[in-house]
Amino acid sequence: MKINFFKYQGAGNDFILIDNRTLWFDDSNDSLIRFLCDRRFGVGADGLMLLQNDPAYDFRMRYFNSDGQEASMCGNGGRCMVAFARKLAIIQDQTSFMAVDGPHKATLESDGQVNLKMMDVATIEKISEDYFLDTGSPHYVTFTDSLEALDVVAEGRKIRHNERFRETGTNVNFVQLKNGDLTVYTYERGVEDETLACGTGITAAALCAAVKTGNQKGIFRVTAKGGELRVSFEKKGEGFRNIWLKGPAEFVFEGWLDKK
Repeated sequence: MKINFFKYQGAGNDFILIDNRTLWFDDSNDSLIRFLCDRRFGVGADGLMLLQNDPAYDFRMRYFNSDGQEASMCGNGGRCMVAFARKLAIIQDQTSFMAVDGPHKATLESDGQVNLKMMDVATIEKISEDYFLDTGSPHYVTFTDSLEALDVVAEGRKIRHNERFRETGTNVNFVQLKNGDLTVYTYERGVEDETLACGTGITAAALCAAVKTGNQKGIFRVTAKGGELRVSFEKKGEGFRNIWLKGPAEFVFEGWLDKK
């Protein structure tokens, strides 16, 4: 079987994208997805996405973690999918598409930045000094004074596999708030490792920072290991609306793989 794929990255969060509008790709073949995402034996990526037709929207996005399982929403993946849709001439500079957590809007700017509207967040749970919320994917957020000596994988695994989250898992974000800006390091479930950026995690961190600082509306500039992003928001009651995640979404290369 010949597999035509495209590699994209958003702030170092990298993905294999496949045009599956004719449904030629076997999405039930989790071993194939694991192979493609493997960084030593396959193409290598944090996840794989399928672009498919949707009767009511420009396209449908389906996201699979590198473990081969279909997963919840991926913010950086969504932005890369929007850039991919433009490359395929499905859209121009704006779109509405369907994802696992519902419909999303996005705009594309001339400098390659993609601005993605995220789902509204109704509530944020406080857990001692930390937070838990769903921004399309579940996220645990903890603030720290310094990230320099932090072992993200070891500390992230402790929380991801604790009694509460062991069965369904959670992403874990370590956040430093300094001079009004954020630095975010993320341990991702499904990848089961640290990633260079996580869009839904960066969104979660910004909303928790808004709660922590009392901001009702605004923009946070966020630095991840793979690059810079921005999150804008409006507070509504106990939650948030009009949430936008902005950052780079870059085409890396196109390839063909002959898989027996």
